[in-house]
This record gives sequence, structure tokens and C-alpha cells, in this order.
Amino acid sequence: MLNLKLTSAHLITIILWASAFPGIRAAVTAYSPEHVSLLRLLIGSITLILVAVIQGIRLPEVKDVPIILLLGFLGFSVYQTALNYGEQTISAGVASLLVSTTPIFTALLALLFFREKFGFWEWAGSLIGFSGMAFIFLGGSTERFSLNIGIILVLVASLSESIYFVFQNAYLKKYGFVTFTIYTIWSGTIFMMIFSPGLGKAIIHAPIDITLVVIYLGIFPTVIPYFTLAYIISRTGASEATSSLYLTPVISFLIAWIWLGELPTTYAIIGGMITLGGVFLSNMRKHKLIGGNSNGNISSYD
Repeated sequence: MLNLKLTSAHLITIILWASAFPGIRAAVTAYSPEHVSLLRLLIGSITLILVAVIQGIRLPEVKDVPIILLLGFLGFSVYQTALNYGEQTISAGVASLLVSTTPIFTALLALLFFREKFGFWEWAGSLIGFSGMAFIFLGGSTERFSLNIGIILVLVASLSESIYFVFQNAYLKKYGFVTFTIYTIWSGTIFMMIFSPGLGKAIIHAPIDITLVVIYLGIFPTVIPYFTLAYIISRTGASEATSSLYLTPVISFLIAWIWLGELPTTYAIIGGMITLGGVFLSNMRKHKLIGGNSNGNISSYD
């Protein structure tokens, strides 16, 4: 029987995260990549202050502050800024496909640092996923070199986010998913404050519709999907929560086509199908094993 609340939560999560990629693509036409990240995180942080007050969220323990700052820096400051720079030269749809490799990077890092088991499907999926990325990269090499740099920057963003997910588990258990996410978003905002000079001037000179896009990015893809995802995890576990996120690049391509008029290239379509197939295979066994576990690593696609 269809659960309307869970279905709605899945749709909200997928659509909002998918919309972030074309939103970023539009935002960097009027703002610098650094100012997009800073303004987006400022808006998200202010929104989360209200949430923290209402929820009565406690402050983190002093001994945990350094790692929270580091993970916030990697998961939000580096991730968003590298993604913004990357989307100056590659399409929103391709960016969403490349970021969908985060689970593969996460699995490889977990193997390296925590000796997590890495079976046949994980290795096969990783090889296929990286082959898909190589195909997308090859397609970009027919254009100017800056396009390749954009691809590399988005992969850096994906790797940075993967590090964030690999090392967050102990803190998720200690503080909870929502509280820890609030801590790390605030941390990422603190690091981005070094780019505050010129932000006011940029806001004044930017078209109002682009500023509204950044406000949208700060409230919706940055904040709301984390809460809808937390709701899904609490009801069904991490497996159910992550399985539907494979649709994010598809929705992102569709939104980018309608909003920005971006049409995917043949290389992007073929490479994207290969990449998504690899990501699916690498997570197939994990989905079977953690169906009732709410502490699995979750990938954000924003």
C-alpha cells in the first residue's frame, strides 16, 4: 500500500536536491562562486538558528568542535565552492551525474580508513562508475580545456563530500542526524566568511531574480531535504532513503532542460548511464544488508 507521507518525502528530497544544480548554474552568472556559497550558507544558517531554538538543540562538546569544523569545511565550504566553480563550465545535468559518484568515493574511503568489506559488486560498480566518468571527461576534451577543469572541480567536490560522510558516523550517533547537520552547516558558513568582502556590493548589482535563486538555494536544497531525508530514515532505514536518490540526476537534467534550455550531449547521456549503473551496482549489496539501519552514510546531492 502506498504511504503518502513517505512518497511525498521522497519526492521533496529528490526534486529539491535536483533543482540545486541548475540553480547553481543560474546563480554563477551574476555572483562569484564564493559569494554563491557564502550567501547560500548564510541564509541556510539563519534558517537553522530558528530551527535550533525551536528544537532546543544543545551546543556540541568542546572536544568535538575541531572535527565538526573540519567536516563542515569539507562537506559544505569545499563541496559547494568547488561545485560552483565547476558549474561555470559544465552543465547542471553533467554536474549532478558526477556528484552521484559520491557513494563510490565514500565506499573506497571507508575501505581505506576503516577496512570495511569491499566485495565483488562494490569493485565492479566502482570500475564501471569510474569508466562512466572517464567517458564524460572524454566528451569534454573535445571542447575547450576549461571544461575539463570544471569536471575535475566537480569531482573534487564529490570527493570532499565523501570524506565528510565517511567520518561523520560517530557524531551522527552522538548528536543525531539533524543536530550534526546543523553544526556542520554553521561550521561551513564560518569558513566562507573570509569571502564576505564585496558580498553587499554583489547583492546590489545582481539581478533580483538571480538573488532570489540564491535565497531559494539557501533555504530549500540546503535545509529542507535533510529533514525529509531524516524522516525517511526514521521510518524505513538508510537503504530505502538512498535508493530513490539515483533519480536525482534524471530530474536535474529535466529541470535544467526546462529552466536553462540545457540539452545533454551524447557523451553525457552514455557516460551518465554508465556512471549511474556503476553507482547502483556498488550499493546493491549494501542496500540488502542495511535495510533497517538508520546510521548508514547518506549522500547529499546539492
